Amino acid sequence: MSSFGGGFGSCSVGGSSSFGGGSGFGSSSSGGFCSYSGGIGGGVGDGGLFPGGEKQTMQNLNDRLANYLNKVRALEEANADLENKIKEWYDKFGPGSRAYESGRDYSKYYEIIEDLRNQIIAATINNASMTSPIDNARLAADDFKMKYENELYLRQSVEADINGLQKVHDELNVTISDLKIQSESLTEELAYLKKNHEEEMSTLQTQSSGDVTVEMNAAPGADLTKLLNSMREQYEELAEQNRREAEEQFKKQSASLQTQISTDAGAASSAKSEIMELKRVLQSLQVELQSCVCVNLHLHVSLEGQICQIRGETECQNTEYEQLLDIKTRLEMEIETYRCLLDGEGR
Repeated sequence: MSSFGGGFGSCSVGGSSSFGGGSGFGSSSSGGFCSYSGGIGGGVGDGGLFPGGEKQTMQNLNDRLANYLNKVRALEEANADLENKIKEWYDKFGPGSRAYESGRDYSKYYEIIEDLRNQIIAATINNASMTSPIDNARLAADDFKMKYENELYLRQSVEADINGLQKVHDELNVTISDLKIQSESLTEELAYLKKNHEEEMSTLQTQSSGDVTVEMNAAPGADLTKLLNSMREQYEELAEQNRREAEEQFKKQSASLQTQISTDAGAASSAKSEIMELKRVLQSLQVELQSCVCVNLHLHVSLEGQICQIRGETECQNTEYEQLLDIKTRLEMEIETYRCLLDGEGR
């Protein structure tokens, strides 16, 4: 009985060590089985025939041993099947195989990443191309603003010149009025001189007639007539000289005044025409500036909307890109885990 127990214990230890080792079941299990057989033989040789109870126990032990061996064979078959599957998988997906190389080929992810990168670059270029018209419109607006300021400065300068010419025109009007007054005064003075001359002439003629009568009565003389004639000639010559001088002075002053009036009128007319032209240019520039401001505002609003849209698309693309990177990282971790498992199974 003791030797049977030793034989069964030997079989159990051999079976456990062979299955726990995981290095093939055939040799170890057969060794355990032989050890068990040896134990049976030793027991029969030493003790002879078994009693009835011991036979039943032996039958149970044999049944249990048969079940155990069946389980061992099933596990050996399952182990062999798993080894074949692992070998097939290792041949297909292990290092050096095409599937392994294709498994490490992330070209499809690289293509997606490259596509996303190209989309980001295209969006950046599109944003830059949209920024360029804004800068051009801003520069054009600044240019028109500078032109407007220059035209405004010219307008103010012309208005200042016109105000100065207006003052000169007013002074000329005052001078003309003074000259007219002087001309009227000279005309009145000339008429007064003529009247005095005529009165003096008539007085002298009257006196001359009376004296002649007296002299004729007293003593005739021929020098008085000559004296009167010479005095009359002197007065007439003096009056004519005063008249000519006054007339010449009046004509000179009138001519110079007329020339100055014509010059001032021409300057005023040219200044008015220039003012009208500047007003027209100013109005056209204001209209153009207003249109440029409207276009700039429209472009700004449109570009703001496009930039917001591009920013949203870029954020979505970045999110997708991060998700793809996360997927790629997890795939790499899983592949690395499978590789470690395969390396452990291979060792």
